Amino acid sequence: MEYRHLGRTGLKVSPLCLGTMNFAWKTDEPDAHKIMDRALDFGINFFDTADSYGWGGERGDTEIVIGNWWKGDAARRDRVVLATKLYHAMPENHPEPNRGTMGLSARKIIRHCEDSLRRLQTDWIDLYQMHHIDRTCPWDEIWEAMETLIRQGKIVYVGSSNFAAWDIATANQVASRHHLAGLVCEQSLYNLDARMLELEVVPCCRHYGVGIIPWSPLAGGLLGGVLKGDGVRRKDEKTQKLIEARRPQLEAWEGLCSELGHECAAVALGWLLSNDVVTAPIIGPRTIQQLEQSMAALEVTLNADTLSKLDEIFPGPGGEAPQAYAW
Repeated sequence: MEYRHLGRTGLKVSPLCLGTMNFAWKTDEPDAHKIMDRALDFGINFFDTADSYGWGGERGDTEIVIGNWWKGDAARRDRVVLATKLYHAMPENHPEPNRGTMGLSARKIIRHCEDSLRRLQTDWIDLYQMHHIDRTCPWDEIWEAMETLIRQGKIVYVGSSNFAAWDIATANQVASRHHLAGLVCEQSLYNLDARMLELEVVPCCRHYGVGIIPWSPLAGGLLGGVLKGDGVRRKDEKTQKLIEARRPQLEAWEGLCSELGHECAAVALGWLLSNDVVTAPIIGPRTIQQLEQSMAALEVTLNADTLSKLDEIFPGPGGEAPQAYAW
């Protein structure tokens, strides 16, 4: 396993990040623990979750599953770079307005961090991410709260998720006034079929040394080989119509993957890993088999000719701003 730096930091993480959104939802706790065991065996040391995960029951259930996995095992916890997120109401029906609504007030940040630490059964969070932007809360207030948690040793790095380039730039400019490192990574929707990020977020992240952690790297399974029965787990009528509407494009995509001698999922992940701004795509396996299949991406090497063919099949926004539309 060749580890990568998380953005501009000295922290080394695996080139694939284990996403845990399925835990306590589509994957029960015993199987989730087996997946995490296997991930460590493979050398994956980067785990991502959120306080709001737990769609099968209560929000927070996914963090509880992870906490139970290393309960009482300090060595196991020390091997993992743990990332979690905050923004949503916790719990969803909480009567207190500063916790029962979405946002990033200083009070909410402090309380949500303490709750996540309790559920995760750990003393610290390596990467604390803002799940969404809160345009109603001043950045000075947000960074003062994050600085408090950093000084207390409860969090180490701060990241963002679903931020626009303007938000990333503003956040880091304000952080510099507080003599803080600012955002070190941005978790965004990014895959061959969703490339709008390349217009402004990618160049912004490159400028600030912010690593990109793509979520949904297989476009909800669309890039996983749907024409041959892989990828999308359940083909409902809406999904089937989408596949049929995109059939020529998907045939070209899957045909190219076949020529390369790799599974579609591995090529889709490999394409993301070929971008120097990308730190680690998030894989969200429901089973150990899916985890093992994702590891094949580390063996994929894409030359310039192949990258050009992929651009023809899945055109991006035309480059980076402003060159994509001006001079």
